[in-house]
Amino acid sequence: MKRFIFLLFLVSLDLFSQVGGESIYNFLNLTGSARQASLGGKVLTLVDDVNQPIWNPSTINRNLNNQLSVSYMNYLADLSLGTASYAYTINENLGTFHTSINYLNYGNFVGADEEGFETGSFKAYDLSFSIGYSYNFKNSDFYIGSNIKFINSVIENYSSLGIGADLGFIYYNEIQPYIFTLVIRNMGYQVSVYDEEKENLPNQIEFGISYKLENVPITWHLTLDNLQKWEIAISNPSNEIVDIDGNTTKEDITFFDNAFRHLSIGAELFAESAFNLRLGYNFRRSKELMLVDERTFSGFTAGFGIKMKKMKFNYAFSKYHPASNASTFSLLINLN
Repeated sequence: MKRFIFLLFLVSLDLFSQVGGESIYNFLNLTGSARQASLGGKVLTLVDDVNQPIWNPSTINRNLNNQLSVSYMNYLADLSLGTASYAYTINENLGTFHTSINYLNYGNFVGADEEGFETGSFKAYDLSFSIGYSYNFKNSDFYIGSNIKFINSVIENYSSLGIGADLGFIYYNEIQPYIFTLVIRNMGYQVSVYDEEKENLPNQIEFGISYKLENVPITWHLTLDNLQKWEIAISNPSNEIVDIDGNTTKEDITFFDNAFRHLSIGAELFAESAFNLRLGYNFRRSKELMLVDERTFSGFTAGFGIKMKKMKFNYAFSKYHPASNASTFSLLINLN
């Protein structure tokens, strides 16, 4: 019970309901794990992956003990995201703790004054450090977990500090073929600001399911995200219709169009084999990055994994736009 109270203490922070473009520290919602990225980018139920607690702390368990992972993503516009995560079991009473570091490098920029004269180069980056822990309710298959995050964002001589937390609940039984989870991510507040006005963290409420088929070596993953805000679809100006009189009709966002933007799906083939394949589809990414009258396959993801004794290598390809895509590489090492 003391450990359960400790988890609640970690998440005693303000809760905001935000989506992309309305908050700060949005790099916290970037997927640094190759396995997660290849399954649509939103999977929450990978209980055997030491990277998963970054998004869902309730997946922290003793099977992750002494496992280390390092990941690299070549993101859009030559941005790069580096991630490292590690789990360690203290003892039978204290259980397992998880820690991670996320670093998003925006590269070098050339500064200039109001008259256009160059003032030198500068860097910009986002950094977060997290500590997580989960608690198994006695004589049950329900777990509750929490992350606390320390966040730093820097642009030239300006910087911002923040503190955040995640709270996750999961039902997991090794005998059952299904897993259910509910996660509240990125609760918190901005401690120090760039300007005079404080901004909200990119809070999200997400629900995930995994189901392993009995006679076919496939595991399905389904995630519903941004449940804190139902209407996330916005009409695309490129899809406006102009009649012969010059009257403009905006794109009609239907109920199902908005609903599917909360959904991402993934399928993992031969998940427990030495070599496995993964496919995914992110409906919101597909809809928002599509081109009019042209098929771009945005929203599709794919990848594979290779097990080599005490090491695992994962790769993911994420289709964003014809102009740019992303590749993610992860190396997992069992240090036991």
